[in-house]
Amino acid sequence: MADLEKKPSTSVGEPKGAPFVDGSSMSGSHNDVEKGTTVQLQRRLQSRHLQMIAIGGTIGTGLFIGSGGALATAGPAGALIAYAFVGSLVYSVMVAMGEMATFIPVSGAFTAYASRFVDQSLGFSMGWIYWFSWAITYALELTASGLIIQYWVPDINIGIFIAIFFVVITAANFLPVSIYGEVEFWFASIKVVTVIGFLIFGICINAGAGREGYIGFKYWNHPGAFSPHLTDASSILANNIPLAKFVGFWAVLIQAGFSYQGTELVGIAAGETANPRKNVPKAIKQTFWRILLFFVLTILFIGILIPSDNPNLLNDTTDASSSPLVVAANLAGVSVLPDIINAVLFTVVLSAANSNVYSGSRILVGLANEGSAPQFLTKTSRWGVPYNAVAFTAAFGLLGFLNESSSGGVVFDWFVNISGVAGFISWTCIGIAHIAFMRACDAQGIPRSTLPYIAPLQPYFTYYGVGFNILIIITQGFEAFVPWDTSSFFTAYISLILFVVLYVGHKAWSRCKFVSRHDADLLSGRKEVEEMWVEEAKPTTWWGKVLNWLG
Repeated sequence: MADLEKKPSTSVGEPKGAPFVDGSSMSGSHNDVEKGTTVQLQRRLQSRHLQMIAIGGTIGTGLFIGSGGALATAGPAGALIAYAFVGSLVYSVMVAMGEMATFIPVSGAFTAYASRFVDQSLGFSMGWIYWFSWAITYALELTASGLIIQYWVPDINIGIFIAIFFVVITAANFLPVSIYGEVEFWFASIKVVTVIGFLIFGICINAGAGREGYIGFKYWNHPGAFSPHLTDASSILANNIPLAKFVGFWAVLIQAGFSYQGTELVGIAAGETANPRKNVPKAIKQTFWRILLFFVLTILFIGILIPSDNPNLLNDTTDASSSPLVVAANLAGVSVLPDIINAVLFTVVLSAANSNVYSGSRILVGLANEGSAPQFLTKTSRWGVPYNAVAFTAAFGLLGFLNESSSGGVVFDWFVNISGVAGFISWTCIGIAHIAFMRACDAQGIPRSTLPYIAPLQPYFTYYGVGFNILIIITQGFEAFVPWDTSSFFTAYISLILFVVLYVGHKAWSRCKFVSRHDADLLSGRKEVEEMWVEEAKPTTWWGKVLNWLG
């Protein structure tokens, strides 16, 4: 492994882009770097780290807080169907990414695959908007951490907590990646225990342990399994309740998508994972069961325990008082949970902030490797940490101080929308890259049966994911149309507009062509992994076998 760490950073092809202010170009030098490899980062993440990164990347405030708004918008059945449906889209993305990430596990995987198999402009625009979404989300999570602390000490200025947690989280990301993996392992473990505990709590309360007695599915009958949406804003919907209920279901698809974002962190971490051909598929295969257990069952029990017309579900705060878990506990007469849930939310937010800086910095490394960002971002410490990329990403956390200004809140709302829809755009691009990858393998005589991990139901499953993700991106701002609101329209579609501007601008500047399936690079970056695969496949001692079995 020591030899691997000495290899240079990477890039793609000859320089085609504009020079950056530091003198580097958008494409780097083909003579100085090996195309597509990721050996400047050290493979220190173990199987258990990757498993928990996959879990921790998804379970967050979207599930613990945002699911309450989903229940109020669509009703228990509408929210359940919406989360299950979006879960299937996420799974299609995960297996598609898993097939590529195990074959060529590179840093900044999304941008690398899009650039290699489809178009450099697609990798450029996708990578930058995805990085920007994570950098902005870091500021959002720092703000949320302050709001959660204010639940206990409401008189202290939120800016103090933003500053403290900015220093702590940023400093942690300059440590070896194994430290990040260890932190995420324990943070994600807290999330898992919380969800499992809530499911057990839900079973007991539904069976009659709470003050309301046996509940069953009475809230599905009244106020109803589906809730109409926008009936007050549109006469068409007010006169067509079935359509209004469908609109409520469709509105929750957006919320569900925001909740699932982060699952793709497995693909980012593949470039720093030991034995990726073994550990990445293991994490991918378990994604379906995580989605089923942690999201679908949680939404099911929230819909069983809380009536969808409960006014506390639409609370605008970010602390425990907004969580449907707390609302359910209060209805059941259990008063001790709010402080516990608020403490859990605190760890959830810190975990998310930690992941924001990690994933954003690795995406920057991938962009630089592909020639779409300055080459100084690939420089690493002796621990293999890309310190320039970490510092550049973390600096955007200082935007959290915008919340100290009343006028800054408007700008912050735009940042939130950019962050949210960027996830759907990235999922779509991953699917498109996978379709191109499958075609390239076919054209170059690489049978899919020989791949380390084979995605199921292909190519139809990826077509399914790409199609519905595009549909959601296009329609996610539908509330701006009923009635028409210009400000809401631009707020909802600013990320899509930014993505198109980045793509068209890069295409016009670089004049790069679409990648032919016969010329797509399916070789660079594989040799290193194949050597590790052979080395780790050799017989080991009995205690080594035990450790491998334990993960």
